[in-house]
Amino acid sequence: MVQVLEYELIAVVGVSGDASKYGHKIFRDLLKASYPVKGVNPKGGFVLGNRLYSSLDEIEKKPDLVITVVPPETTVSVIEQCNKLGIKTVWLQPGSESPEALAKAELYGIKTITACFMVQKGVW
Repeated sequence: MVQVLEYELIAVVGVSGDASKYGHKIFRDLLKASYPVKGVNPKGGFVLGNRLYSSLDEIEKKPDLVITVVPPETTVSVIEQCNKLGIKTVWLQPGSESPEALAKAELYGIKTITACFMVQKGVW
């Protein structure tokens, strides 16, 4: 069965090299499910043979969805980056949301979803 993907490029912010962390699991399982995905971690490097970008603006093509797997205080700066880059949809994984991040997103006209992407999209 061929899956029709609703996003051309997804960026996962908070990808980790530690296989026990959700940033790693989400990135790994999106890759396995053939989603078009890029990983972001301020330290850069490689995970699962894929380059990690140190910020969203390093990615060659602008993602149309950002998934946050970072602490709530970091999510605020991710929302700021999305606003600067014109990214209009951010999926906040459980634990990464904060009232401040949600308020900023609303102010900037960025759509936010606060649920587990992996469960909602049937990957997990």
